[in-house]
Amino acid sequence: MPGGRRCQYGEINILLYLTVILFGVASWVAVNGLLIELPVLVPHLPEGWALPSYLIMIMQPANIGPIFVTLAYILTNDKLNEKVVIYTILTIGALACLLLSFFWKNTSVVAGEEHSTALMTLHFFLSVVDCTSSVLFLPFMSLFRVQYMTGYFIGEGMSGLIPSLVALAQGVGKISCKNVSIMDTTTNLSSFEIQTIYQEPYFPVEHFFLFLFAMMILCGLAFSLLNYLPYFKKEHVTRKKLCSNTDPMELQTSKSRNDKPTEVGESLIHGLESDVVLNAPPAPHHSMSTKNYLYFLCLVVWINALTNGVLPSIQTYSCLPYGYNAYHLAMTLANIANPSACVVALLLPVPTSLVISILTFVGTALSTFIVVTAVQSPSPVLYEESAGPYVVVTVWVVMAFLMVFSKVSLATLFRKEGKRALLWCGAMTQVGSVSGAIVTYLLVNVAKTFHSASACP
Repeated sequence: MPGGRRCQYGEINILLYLTVILFGVASWVAVNGLLIELPVLVPHLPEGWALPSYLIMIMQPANIGPIFVTLAYILTNDKLNEKVVIYTILTIGALACLLLSFFWKNTSVVAGEEHSTALMTLHFFLSVVDCTSSVLFLPFMSLFRVQYMTGYFIGEGMSGLIPSLVALAQGVGKISCKNVSIMDTTTNLSSFEIQTIYQEPYFPVEHFFLFLFAMMILCGLAFSLLNYLPYFKKEHVTRKKLCSNTDPMELQTSKSRNDKPTEVGESLIHGLESDVVLNAPPAPHHSMSTKNYLYFLCLVVWINALTNGVLPSIQTYSCLPYGYNAYHLAMTLANIANPSACVVALLLPVPTSLVISILTFVGTALSTFIVVTAVQSPSPVLYEESAGPYVVVTVWVVMAFLMVFSKVSLATLFRKEGKRALLWCGAMTQVGSVSGAIVTYLLVNVAKTFHSASACP
């Protein structure tokens, strides 16, 4: 590419990398944005702080999307027209964000109780979009070399960070505590209690949802550029292949079966390897063993069960006892830790299962501490200590960093195994998310295991 070297960092095309990041933002920006806006929504909606668990649970039927796409991949032998399906879900996501700006306050009575039916219905469609992205966007990324995979996960991490920054500018999290006198009409005695006063945001919820609508449009534009801009099409790993339906992994398998491959076959293999292998000269790729393959899939399920299902549902129970500032800070910094972990994974890739296992174990230990604080709410460990808020915020941030780092490292390993491996990685992501969310929903809303603390001490 003449002049293209000005946009290169090693083997990475910077413009393409940035476009991949923007495309990755589309994966979860809608649902993350809605969850981040909860402190503004909750005072106006009947569910109160139980709303997060409702929203997480509503996401689970939305997995009909990834189930359908996974079956379509299998039945069509990986020949599903990804472009059409991705354009479809991006359009649905954009329309749902637009409708939220008009109808988010609408409620109706369901089973004798008032519920935010409009918000929950549109949240379902947003969930279909974002859940389906796990089994569509990852296989689509097989179109590019392995080093661009971290760019996609940086974008996925920024899908939480960008709405957080906008919410910060909106003034989300600003409250005041007022000592109010309450008269008991039966005894004519008065008592005092501290009430939480939620301050009005700098711009309304409607504008925030319009921002999410604009983000979905921009992400759709990024997807179009990745597909059709000639400058980016030259970076597709398929540009050198001689046979349109040949899979690099299948070629490598064929190579391993022949001690003396033909000259044409050897040329084809090396041509493909030169596009796929990260920062290395063409060399034989050694597929991971079946044992490691299944073990890594189990790690994907476990990590996503915690980070997408369990922990988001109980964050208010874990953090609110330490003060509203601790809750808001934990949410914001955890969203910053997400893309930061992706950048570190790019600069310091983890090649061994041992390191990934250790990081996942430490992240699980920190998650256990978070669950304990949530169960003990409204009086968890250290909540009366001055160091309590700092400890809980640090635990949330470090846990998010380690889990995302492990998740990106696992996806990078699966990328080297081919498109089908990425499909299974995406499918197991959703299996973990569903499992964690269902268990937590039952604990929160059926078993009543968790008890909310007041935003004011």
